[in-house]
Amino acid sequence: MTRESFNRGWIVKPKTSIFAQLSSQGAQPAARSVTLPHDAVFEGPRDESAPGKVAYFPGGAFEYSKTFDIPEEYRGKRVTLEFHGIYRDAMVFVNGVYAAQQPFGYSTFLVPLDDYLKYGEANTVRVDARAHDDSRWYTGAGIYRDTVLIVTNPIHVEPYGLQVTTPDIDAERAVVEIVITLANSGIGTQSVTASSQIRNADGIVVAAGTSPVTLRAGATAVARHRLYVTEPSLWSVEDPALYTAQVRLSNDHDTLDERSTSFGIRSLKLDPMHGLRINGETVKLRGACIHHDNGLLGAATIGRAEERRIEILKSAGFNAIRSAHNPISQAMLDACDRLGMLVMDETFDVWTEGKSAFDYSLSFPEWWERDVEAFIAKNFNHPSVIFYSIGNEIPETGTPLGSEWGRKLAEKVRALDNTRFVTNGINGFVSAINEIAGMMAQYTTAQSGDGAANGGVNDMMNSPGDMMNRVSASELVTRKTAESFSVLDVAGMNYGDARYELDRELFPGRIIIGTETFPPRIAHNWKLVENNAHVLGDFTWTGWDYLGEVGIGRVQYSDVPPQFEAPFPWLTAWCGDIDITGHRRPASYYREIVFGLRREPYIAVQRPENHGRGFRPGQWSWTDSISSWAWPTEDGAPIKVEVYSAAEEVELLLNGLAVGRQGVGPDHEFRTEFDLTYQPGELVAVAYAGGVEQSRTALLSAKGPSRLTATPDRTSLVHNDQDLCFVAIELRDGAGTLATGEDVPVSIAIAGAAELKAFGSARPDNAERFDAGVHTTFDGRALAIVRPIGEGEATVMVSADGFEPVTIGLNVRAAP
Repeated sequence: MTRESFNRGWIVKPKTSIFAQLSSQGAQPAARSVTLPHDAVFEGPRDESAPGKVAYFPGGAFEYSKTFDIPEEYRGKRVTLEFHGIYRDAMVFVNGVYAAQQPFGYSTFLVPLDDYLKYGEANTVRVDARAHDDSRWYTGAGIYRDTVLIVTNPIHVEPYGLQVTTPDIDAERAVVEIVITLANSGIGTQSVTASSQIRNADGIVVAAGTSPVTLRAGATAVARHRLYVTEPSLWSVEDPALYTAQVRLSNDHDTLDERSTSFGIRSLKLDPMHGLRINGETVKLRGACIHHDNGLLGAATIGRAEERRIEILKSAGFNAIRSAHNPISQAMLDACDRLGMLVMDETFDVWTEGKSAFDYSLSFPEWWERDVEAFIAKNFNHPSVIFYSIGNEIPETGTPLGSEWGRKLAEKVRALDNTRFVTNGINGFVSAINEIAGMMAQYTTAQSGDGAANGGVNDMMNSPGDMMNRVSASELVTRKTAESFSVLDVAGMNYGDARYELDRELFPGRIIIGTETFPPRIAHNWKLVENNAHVLGDFTWTGWDYLGEVGIGRVQYSDVPPQFEAPFPWLTAWCGDIDITGHRRPASYYREIVFGLRREPYIAVQRPENHGRGFRPGQWSWTDSISSWAWPTEDGAPIKVEVYSAAEEVELLLNGLAVGRQGVGPDHEFRTEFDLTYQPGELVAVAYAGGVEQSRTALLSAKGPSRLTATPDRTSLVHNDQDLCFVAIELRDGAGTLATGEDVPVSIAIAGAAELKAFGSARPDNAERFDAGVHTTFDGRALAIVRPIGEGEATVMVSADGFEPVTIGLNVRAAP
């Protein structure tokens, strides 16, 4: 078998009907060459009349096509095209003939090409995709994940026919079961030998097995090898040890097929007394919900971008991610395996009850089983995956017959893979939505007097007083969700922390996980996680900022009429611990302190231009603060400083003089505030325990003229369609202090063996494009993403008016 990337050589254009093409009096829609993964929507203009939930990007229909040669020697072989994800309602045609479809935008699916191919000639594959009013967040559109061309002999291992489990593990040895599903698409019975080997990280064979297999024409068969690895290296977050299983099919003369997969040896246990145990050790999940977009890249899931996100999330203290609210990409799963990040992979955001006019609910009754099968097949060998979530905030979870769907989904998952735990992100507020409707009408009427805009359910969820938590803990929700929770291994609760201790009494065997929680409540929630063995962890909304649901996490000031979603040109939700460029925001460091992972205090300063303005606390909002003492404001201007610390007290010093000393730590939810007047210089926070200094942190003002800096995350790239270079562009003074108050347009140009893939900033209300060579910094920062296009040298040139330009050299080497 051969597997090769099919990502290069595609052409994309807006989709028009054949009748529109015939009747067109003008030019046809412009087509352009692209390398996948690619997001067609992100390249188009934004429109303020489009919904804010999709970042004001209008939908559209798009046509991708690629012409490729099929050699004569492929005749008699099996040729298959694998799509890792097409958004959405994909239709696939080969040489002008319908070959496949896939309504769901996140499923991996296979297209057998044999019936349509012309051997020894050029062939064309065409893919139609579209995005319309079908989601509650930005999705992008097109072939936004990888494509692979698979060529096999008639006797072969099925595409997802290599599965590895580790059912029995101790310090002396691990049992590794390899299940190989073979197929014979030939015209005669054949006998083959199925051989398997397990190699460790050094490439040394540590176990092997063989078995003869006879297959009739058109039949499939399963070969099972029970192998034993002595003194196994166990996969964990701290030490993500991987093995490789290699399978070979052969007859007396030839190798007919070969396949390999990485896997990890690790055990999972679950009970309300010890919680989640991995390899015998209790693990509390420090979780981040993440959407699937890649910020400046739109929805394109390029391998290095997925890997970088996991690197940054892990460095910020997270040990688990929840793929919200759709199946995660294979590229990100690979990164989680390598880097040690636990995964809750999620199936659907809707079942039969739609949340948008044309969403997946229209296809769910017919397609759900096929999509669950694809979901499990993609995940099966990944040790990072420990939870399968069958849904998110599904209204049907509050009705008896609706709960039947949850039972079907859970049992389907278990039938395909019983080695992970099944959960569901149930929001009691949504489960009781019909009863809540009357309350919502009363709320809207009550609020209309002060100009409140009706944001529907989300607006109520964001209301002061934590209405959603009160509803979730009500007897009404207890009764309505009992059956839906009963079909799960773990009760996933969205914004339901008021149930954690309540359910310990009501349902003693119930194990809970906070599948989605409000960011400002992490100190409260984490205490519940630590103090209750049956509560496994917390997944914040969100770990990484995302496109769409614009401004739900912004600070709304009292002198502006409230509005749930922000107006155009807002682009992102602005509720992530990490912004779309990968920079950690103050909430991220606060969370790290609450988790007990950071010893030093952290200083965040509220933007002085908003000092004195009252604001409405939002459930997804942090304060409008950054870690900076470089403000273009007058000396003596009032300013508010936040300090986060786990110590008993913290003292604030400005230019060596004490501003004040206040209690902090767990008794004060790990934060305190100081009011002072701005003076340039050095701001220092000193943490004390028992009157003894424990640690300190300092912020400096920028001095003198700033300089332009450009720092690549790597200077050596591989010429493939997965690698990228991320160049951090910043304005800093001579001592390296970031000039957060000085934003300027920056230009970038690239020559040689690379191209500019994206260029932008984390500004949440950004009206600039990300595919241009000029972009304005935000808080002194911007980010350029460079993609290799050939082998050799590349030069990245960064410049801005009034600054010395910066040149970076990159080397692009051949792919191995």
